[in-house]
Amino acid sequence: MNRNIVIVRGAGDIGTAIAHRLHNCGFRLLLLEVEQPLVVRRKAAFASAVLESEAEVEGVRAVRVNSRVDMDRVWDTGSIPVLCDRECRILDEISPTAVIDATLAKRYTGTNKSMAPITIAAGPGFEAGVQVDAVIETKRGHNLGRIIYKGFAEADTGIPGEIMGYGSERLLKAPVNGIITNLLDIGSRVKKGELIATVSGEPVKAQIDGVVRGLIADRSSVVAGQKIGDVDPRSIVEYCHTISDKSRAVAGGVLEALLHLMNKGEVK
Repeated sequence: MNRNIVIVRGAGDIGTAIAHRLHNCGFRLLLLEVEQPLVVRRKAAFASAVLESEAEVEGVRAVRVNSRVDMDRVWDTGSIPVLCDRECRILDEISPTAVIDATLAKRYTGTNKSMAPITIAAGPGFEAGVQVDAVIETKRGHNLGRIIYKGFAEADTGIPGEIMGYGSERLLKAPVNGIITNLLDIGSRVKKGELIATVSGEPVKAQIDGVVRGLIADRSSVVAGQKIGDVDPRSIVEYCHTISDKSRAVAGGVLEALLHLMNKGEVK
């Protein structure tokens, strides 16, 4: 497996779960991110390596790199390189076995079959069998993690899955356009109504009791209505730093789809 390079576009919590699982199964991973990632679950996302040079999730380390030479060096240490490359220009230098789109795009953003022998996308926005070889269902419910080889995943409703009876109340959203100032950090315990952050001076308060599980990086530029964090009513701090059940399910689907397509002879 170590000869098989897999590129994952997007190093948020789901992209991290995918990379983590494939890395532990012996694949050679490369994560692609943007220069200013707006990831919410920063403590469980390799995207944090972009801002902090490196990040570790459940014993696996990711390191920001700037060149192919850096990538080889990081691979040699048993870690995962993270490269800022929105346009996927690295494909001019390497030929991966697979490209996986984990940006959870709600509409088609360009990942296509010409990029690699195997292409897989997580969530809606991509048509399996046309734009990519397989799509993985990301909507919570009976089909979470299911592999789709023809057609689309379920459309995004904008309504988060419930935890302990709470759905949209768990979310923190930007009240206005502006710059976020974090007053608390991920892992902080909060009460309903407690101030967590401000956006250009406007308050962002917890709607329920719990733990701040996710919060966008301090001083990020945000727009009104954008998800900037979430509060977990289970109040278990460990969940802030580990891969979620949803992300694990999606990662399992990606691994199965990848092995299935490799065994079918998609990769010679």
